[in-house]
Amino acid sequence: MIATLALIILLIIYIFPTKESISESLTYIEAEKLPIFLIDKMEYVARTSVVKNKKEINEIISQIIETLTINSPKSSYIPEGFMAIIPENTHLLNFDLNDGLLKLNFDQNILNVKKDDEEKLIEAILYSLTELKEINKISLYVDNKPLMKMPSGKKIPAILDKSYGINKIYNLDSIKDTSKTTVYYLSKNNDLYYYVPVTTISNENCEKVEIIIKELKTTPIYHTNLISYLASSTNLVNYELLENSISLSFDNYLIANLNDDKILEEVKYSIALSLRDSYGVNEVSFNVLDEALSPLIMD
Repeated sequence: MIATLALIILLIIYIFPTKESISESLTYIEAEKLPIFLIDKMEYVARTSVVKNKKEINEIISQIIETLTINSPKSSYIPEGFMAIIPENTHLLNFDLNDGLLKLNFDQNILNVKKDDEEKLIEAILYSLTELKEINKISLYVDNKPLMKMPSGKKIPAILDKSYGINKIYNLDSIKDTSKTTVYYLSKNNDLYYYVPVTTISNENCEKVEIIIKELKTTPIYHTNLISYLASSTNLVNYELLENSISLSFDNYLIANLNDDKILEEVKYSIALSLRDSYGVNEVSFNVLDEALSPLIMD
């Protein structure tokens, strides 16, 4: 009887692993890690993390810019499979942070960016810095003068926030009544998962939360190298948008493999990060078949 009981216990542990047995995921940014947007092997501007060796906000800003700069002293921080984007030998002359607006003043070397990388440069700087809760918009300067257009002639807004978009895709029938929706997909580098946000500019006029769930359920052809594990059989039946949070209700399980806690968390983070960028919320609650899942809080 004792031997049989021991065997049953072992089978339970094997079939239903505890949370401690689930491998650590890159989607969790620990206290000693810093989220940052670098260029991945597919040339997407992608969200990964680096070691944070500073604590004060001004020092963290400097670390982010250095890490984003090609062949800087912080190059060794960059994970394998990712690349920096700011041109080599670019220096951040000074910066000022006031009421959520960060003004960055670079030297002329930042204008040495390749034409095809201009958009990625802006997106990587913008999205990396606005991951910090103290920053929600940025302005770019070169030698104390506002950077109003790139070397190619491309104009950029005087003030940039996440409505600028990232890894943009245009799906338009008309230039009127357009909307932007950013969806975070998963991608994989060796055994490590990370997120790739894609902003679609379209003429869809439904709520962004509905667009996000639809996109994650039915990944289009142009996303074939990106991953979404959200089950196609699940439907968003209700949602409630509050001041700083959103509650979602689904009529089916979020993933096909109910025992894969790691993938479930990845799916929840894909949804939560997408909603954070679209609505500015930092808490997302999930209700699946009238059962509440643990909410996600993003500082």
